[in-house]
Amino acid sequence: MKNKKFITLGFVSLGIAFSLMFATTLTAKKEQTGQQKEASRLQALAKFTKVISIVEQYNVDDVTIEELMDKALEGMMQNLDAHSNFLTQKDYKRLKVQTSGEFGGLGITVGIRDGALTVIAPLDDTPADKAGLKSGDIILKINDESTLNMTIDEAVSIMRGKVGDPIDITIVREGESKPLEIHIVRGIITIQSVYTRTIGKDILYIRVASFDKKVATDVQKAIKKHKNTTKGIVLDLRNNPGGLLDQAVDLVDIFVDSGKIVSQKGRKEKDKQVYTASKSNTVTSVPLVVLVNGGSASASEIVSGALQDHKRGVIVGEKTFGKGSVQVVLPITDTEAIKLTIARYYLPSGRTIQAVGVTPDINVKAGSIKTHENKFAIKEADLKKHLKEELKKVDGKKEKKKDNKTDDKNIITKEMMNDDIQLKEGVDIIKALIIIKG
Repeated sequence: MKNKKFITLGFVSLGIAFSLMFATTLTAKKEQTGQQKEASRLQALAKFTKVISIVEQYNVDDVTIEELMDKALEGMMQNLDAHSNFLTQKDYKRLKVQTSGEFGGLGITVGIRDGALTVIAPLDDTPADKAGLKSGDIILKINDESTLNMTIDEAVSIMRGKVGDPIDITIVREGESKPLEIHIVRGIITIQSVYTRTIGKDILYIRVASFDKKVATDVQKAIKKHKNTTKGIVLDLRNNPGGLLDQAVDLVDIFVDSGKIVSQKGRKEKDKQVYTASKSNTVTSVPLVVLVNGGSASASEIVSGALQDHKRGVIVGEKTFGKGSVQVVLPITDTEAIKLTIARYYLPSGRTIQAVGVTPDINVKAGSIKTHENKFAIKEADLKKHLKEELKKVDGKKEKKKDNKTDDKNIITKEMMNDDIQLKEGVDIIKALIIIKG
């Protein structure tokens, strides 16, 4: 028995010894990995310092160390992704004006797509919209300055200016054989983010042009105002470049009563967030169609993608832009900052928007419907009187045409829908859903 105890104690002692050795080995490996990382960082910084020193000493032009550092920072940030960049004193000042002040501009949102400066969307009733700029237009030149290797912030700062000053934008457009030059006069950008119209007696059309701080409230008011007559809703997010995330979340919450709306994931735990729907915020359960196109970006992609994942609405139109990342501005001095991508958005199903976009349930290209009225079409009820009516026309007694047109800006007419095939398709789907729902 004593021998067995000694054997058992021997095994226990051996186990403890192995555990201590294993723990010591792991600790040593961790320390070694940490030391290697630190050594690698020091080598990289030494290489950077050496290159800066060589360029400062031998470059053909006399460049200061401050200028070299700024150029290095600009290059580093631009190569991270299309939305990260270094903000010089001038850029940082412009950004503050953009977010808090009044300025003259064109009324377009731009982004980088396949390395080219691209119009995401012209905002409704702005100088750019009136001049004919379209989503997907590639900007080659701003005045006489090429946009090659130009950052988004640089382009935006050039396009902004004094109200009333003209600007020429040279663009490449799909379907056009040569570049187009568009002349625009800068104006003060004031945007009506939400407006509503009715289609027939029971369909409510809601247009959301961008996501400002009152979007969800305005949409909620519109739905409640027409609640007694509304059997279906068309939500138009075409050419909507995005805006405030909380407004996108609140807008989805109006239609969805539970579950995830969107999640935000980054490297750091504090950058991870999940936004969910609440039944108390849901206003309506009527059938819904959402219109999107290549100009629908960021917040509008979150809305359309979340509604699609929840099977709450039918998405109609064209594939969206694909901007699903989160940027923050981090000051590095009192006058300079960096704009850095810290996270990406993910839809309820877990799929990403970034560089992918939202694919519609029903793909419909933009365009109009060509209609032709056959004046000689004869129906059973017309057989006896048809020839008499034709004789009246010959004798000069022309039939008076009924004018079905209306000047009411709150109503979408049949003619308007024929000019917008995506809207007409959306309305036809809503009508079918209303019939199915009963």
